[in-house]
Amino acid sequence: MAKRFILSIDGGGIRGIIPATILVDLAKRLDGLPLHKAFDMIAGTSTGGIIAAGLTCPHPDDPSHAACTPENLVSLYADEGGDIFRKPQIPNPFNLFALNDPRYQPDALEEKLRERLGTATLDKGLSKVVITAYNIAHRAALFMSNTDKENSNFRFWEAARATSAAPTYFPPALIERVGEKKPEERFVPLIDGGVFANDPTLAAYVEARKQAAWKDDSLVFLSLGTGQQNRPIAYQEAKGWGILGWMQPSHDTPLISILMQGQSSTASYQANALLNPVGTKINYATVVTDANAASLNYFRLDRQLTVNENDALDDASPGNIAALKAIAALIVKDNAKALDEVAKRILASR
Repeated sequence: MAKRFILSIDGGGIRGIIPATILVDLAKRLDGLPLHKAFDMIAGTSTGGIIAAGLTCPHPDDPSHAACTPENLVSLYADEGGDIFRKPQIPNPFNLFALNDPRYQPDALEEKLRERLGTATLDKGLSKVVITAYNIAHRAALFMSNTDKENSNFRFWEAARATSAAPTYFPPALIERVGEKKPEERFVPLIDGGVFANDPTLAAYVEARKQAAWKDDSLVFLSLGTGQQNRPIAYQEAKGWGILGWMQPSHDTPLISILMQGQSSTASYQANALLNPVGTKINYATVVTDANAASLNYFRLDRQLTVNENDALDDASPGNIAALKAIAALIVKDNAKALDEVAKRILASR
């Protein structure tokens, strides 16, 4: 029975530097094997969708290579995150219309995505890729992917822009189905896939099982989180919240945070039950021991954030970037056995 290796990456805004840093370490364990050759499918939501696009999109100047290396992606967050999440001028507190505006304009993000990803469409991907978004016109989930022809005619950079259009942070993306003849279907209005699949593991599982050539193959998943949010919401505080309380930007929109983390924790629980032997323990990460390593087909790497890191999606300050890099290093250290096992199996199969 052949093995298919699938990489899944959560959403989390600037915290995408955590899975990007983990992938730098994994790449070293793979002895130079590019990640698009190591994994048969790479799935991502929001910031994870940006990473998935970077790893699977052909480079504009050399289509045999991926547009981005893990190091390139770390640099995107560390060196250019401040441009993407550039704080706007403080609005007039008496201007109620300002509360209705997205927190950031997408110009800087779009420029950086176009620069890195060029004009390639998903059907040109170097491996299978799944990028999630939500169609606000059809009120339905959309899986932009080259796993079938139906949704493979989106440009990589536009798919990355759409999957990361987090409500209240960025405006929705209106992206083109390249070559679509029907005017009403050509442009699609999308928001962040994190509203339904912040952890896209199960979406990737379904797309993998749809592949006729893979029907008898074993699936091995490496799922990377972006850090579990660390701020409890006190009942005494929340009981008085209305619309503004739950969506308060100064509190980093608690409702959005809860929806994203709730889905991620649920997906990891379900994937562990679906793919691993009965009794396999999972907390923030899959517990890997010498005794059970060979029996696992689902590896989840994540960690609860501490008071040293800001769990906001948009804190690109140098101090927070350094703190997020540090917690990524701890995840790598604590999950060395998992990374070793995944790398060993990949190299044995290639």
